Order: sequence, then C-alpha cells, then structure tokens
Amino acid sequence: MSAYRFLVNGAPAEVEAPGMRRLLDVLREDLGLTGTKEGCGEGECGACSVLVDGQVVDSCLVPICQVEGRIVRTVEGLSLAARERGSLDTLQEAFLDHGAAQCGICTPGMLMAARAYLDAGGAADDGAIREAIAGNLCRCTGYTKIVDAIAAVAKPLD
Repeated sequence: MSAYRFLVNGAPAEVEAPGMRRLLDVLREDLGLTGTKEGCGEGECGACSVLVDGQVVDSCLVPICQVEGRIVRTVEGLSLAARERGSLDTLQEAFLDHGAAQCGICTPGMLMAARAYLDAGGAADDGAIREAIAGNLCRCTGYTKIVDAIAAVAKPLD
C-alpha cells in the first residue's frame, strides 16, 4: 500500500491504497463521492466517467496510481462555483430543463463527458455532441433530450 495525493474537485486528497485499486472505488468508498456510478465495470458504458486533468476517463479502468499529482473532477465538483450562487452548473440546469435525466445511472458520466466537450469549446452541433458522448450509454432515452440539453449550453454554431 502507498499513499496517493491528488486534487479532487479542487480539494487536496490523500488515499492509502494498493496502486492498482480502481479510481472508481477510491472515489466512492474512500472519499464518499458516490455520484460517480458503476455500470459495467469494463469501460464500456461510461457511467463512471470523470475528468482527469480535463480529459474524460472511465474511472473503473484507471488505477489510483495513475492519478498521483493530477486533478480529478467528479459530478459533485461540477457545480462548485455555481453552489456559491446557490444554483447548479448550467449544464445540470439544462439537463433538468430538457428532461435529459431519466433513471440516473448514466447521468453523472454523461454530464462529465458533456462538460469536457463544452470546456473544449464544443459547439451546438448535434453530430459533434453525439460524438463527444459516444462513450456513454443510456438505456432509457434515444439521446435526443441529452443532445438538446448540451446544445442549449454550447456555443452557437457560426
């Protein structure tokens, strides 16, 4: 066992764990950040998506040793700045406004993939949005409301 230090949602974290322990388990069990969901445990569904240094990763596939010194952002951290104003992140608000969340299993991962897309300057382009969230499976919808919600927050097409 080793100690691993990294930032989670802007706060320093230190975890004593075997290096190959999954980031997903550390987030949920050690740090109490249960917003990140486990779907398949094989990196196929995207339910466990988080951002590591701004990039979308399936936390079920990432060993804790790979996040040493890095920045991890979970769905709980999505609205940190907005919480100070007493609101949600604009993306979370759009998901609510468009009815984009159904059973909730895929929603955290979908939000994180969408946030990475938007943070990279993603536009309100259906094809590009669908590509950005392609690693996130939803069994409840046809993705239309999810794409609409992301497009509502994205920069307009030129």
